[in-house]
Amino acid sequence: MSNAVLFISFNLVKGVSVPDFLQASEKLNNEYMSKQKGYISWKQLLEGDMWVDLLTFETIEDAKRIEESSDPNPLAEKFYSFIDLESCKVHLFTVERSY
Repeated sequence: MSNAVLFISFNLVKGVSVPDFLQASEKLNNEYMSKQKGYISWKQLLEGDMWVDLLTFETIEDAKRIEESSDPNPLAEKFYSFIDLESCKVHLFTVERSY
């Protein structure tokens, strides 16, 4: 069975503090995401103004569970408050081969 990757690109809301955003990301990861079934890793990438969250899970089902989750979570709400949600694009991939 192959791993799955959530590839989420977005821009931050204009004027937000990047250190505050990264702190909210780290808190969300440490207290919630890293405890989810199948979680492997979360990388945050940046090019210019575009951010990418690259989340890796053991299975496509694990990734879909997170992507489709509608559980209210104060840590996630804080994290999303930094993101321009209209700029957000989500892609779900399976890892077909690693080198």
